This record gives sequence, structure tokens and C-alpha cells, in this order.
Amino acid sequence: MLRTITDENFNEVLNEGMPLVLDFWAGWCGPCRAIAPIIDGLASEYDGKVIIGKVNVDENNEIVSRYGIRNIPTVMFFKDGQSVDKQVGAAARSAYVGKIEELLK
Repeated sequence: MLRTITDENFNEVLNEGMPLVLDFWAGWCGPCRAIAPIIDGLASEYDGKVIIGKVNVDENNEIVSRYGIRNIPTVMFFKDGQSVDKQVGAAARSAYVGKIEELLK
């Protein structure tokens, strides 16, 4: 299940004890819209194993500033509450799957 991550719920989600994948996006971003079906599909595929969420960069300045997001889409990967990897720019589904599988090791 795809989750909406905000400045208000981020720390709670980060500390849920599951790997976390965050898609930083905006409605006006073409590449963000292009990868949205991939992210949505991965959220269903990895439901119960990994939390996959979307962060609207126009509405959540604290998270964006905290992680220095300057380009979107940026997809960040967290394990044990720490950022361990990221993908800047749109990528193929296989790139995201590979990084998610690394989180599960």
C-alpha cells in the first residue's frame, strides 16, 4: 500500500521498524508522473515487507531540507532509520527493485 508521507508523520513512519522507500515528487514534474505507476506497483508488490511512500516536495519543506532534495524525482531508501541509498532522476523498474532487494538483505 502506497503511503502519503508528510512533515508531520515522517518520523513516526521512519521508526516503524521496516525498510522505507520515499519517492520525492511534485504534480508539475513530468518524470515524476512517468515513474508513478512503477512506484505504485512496487508498493503493492512489497506490501508488508517495505513501506513505500510519496513525499510532495511542494508541501513538505522539512523533509526536503533535511535530506537536501534538489532534483526530482528522487527516490530514497532507508534501513534501520538511516538513509542508505538513493536514485536521482527517473529510472527503470529494475533499478528500484534492485535497491529494494538490497534493503531486505
